[in-house]
Amino acid sequence: MAPDEERRTAVIIEDDADIRHLLEAVLSDAGFHTIATGNGLDGVQAVKAYDPIVTTLDMGMPGIDGLETARRIRQFSQTYLVIVSARSEEIDTLQALDAGADDYLTKPFRPRELRARIDAMLRRPRVVGVDPAAGQPAQAAAPT
Repeated sequence: MAPDEERRTAVIIEDDADIRHLLEAVLSDAGFHTIATGNGLDGVQAVKAYDPIVTTLDMGMPGIDGLETARRIRQFSQTYLVIVSARSEEIDTLQALDAGADDYLTKPFRPRELRARIDAMLRRPRVVGVDPAAGQPAQAAAPT
């Protein structure tokens, strides 16, 4: 990374410490500055505070679950949201995508696959809004 290049930020929302540390290592190795939290409420606050380009999120957490966390994040953020969950039923994936997730990986996950999926998302600009009159994207944010 060039000295003048802004470091990318990722927020990790995961209640299992071992998986949280693995996600931190994977994302740090990919060049992200990571902020790790252990529950949904702290995760929502971290996304507000750090405005990450990527957020990973577990589904089954104490307090507010991953679906509610994703919904709250989507109220104010366009972070790329990747669910990493032990839940492997189709309905879980569909509900997560409906709540605002961009991708869904089941545990145990392959770290290189997670990196590849994040890299693929970052190659595509995030559409921020749609001009309803023209039916066209109003603004696109290029990944940083």
